[in-house]
Amino acid sequence: MPDLPATLELTDEVAIVRMDDGKANALGPEMLDALDAAFDRAEREAKAVVLTGRAGRFCAGFDLKHMMAGPESARALVTRGADVLLRMYAHPQPLIVACTGHALAGGALVVLCGDVRLGTAGEFKIGLNEVAIGLPLPILAIELARDRLDPRKLTEATLLGRQFDPDSARDAGYLDQVVPADQLVPRAMDEARRLAALSSAAFAASKRALRRDTIRHIRDTLDENIREFGG
Repeated sequence: MPDLPATLELTDEVAIVRMDDGKANALGPEMLDALDAAFDRAEREAKAVVLTGRAGRFCAGFDLKHMMAGPESARALVTRGADVLLRMYAHPQPLIVACTGHALAGGALVVLCGDVRLGTAGEFKIGLNEVAIGLPLPILAIELARDRLDPRKLTEATLLGRQFDPDSARDAGYLDQVVPADQLVPRAMDEARRLAALSSAAFAASKRALRRDTIRHIRDTLDENIREFGG
């Protein structure tokens, strides 16, 4: 297992943040802390961010070891996860997600946080499967899905817990493009360099305005929603 489950390297003023815990890239406390630290550094040192995973495994979502340890453990992890995910969603720099494989539950939310979302072609699943495994969808998931997915697919993607292959994930609104695995990160880097050339102040201000209402609603309802979580 790598020393850190998420690392950052800087190339051409683009921060490449890579999730790799040697397993399924679950969002446990260590992964969330490492992502938070990486985005701290990206804000200081980069002009755009590419977020990617390990081959075949982008992100398995919230760590089930913590989610199934009891309501208090689940609430604590979702609270911390919401902070990090909303930080990605509101990140002032362009965020390009390069989805390397499976992205389920919280992993699908990481995908939804990207400004541009590229996915690897192949036999992979992307989706919010919480209801299918007996967990209620947190308000964070509902509102990010409402904001980013095709409204015609919203019920299917949330209440019905459907998991999508990459092509149908593109049609549903999880992804913008599906590309061969060997082109994924190079294509993401091309997008990052292109977007890094935009006015950083104009981009950040426009993104704040675009996403402000969704973030405010999640923040205003998150505590009450999480208190009910697992009840």
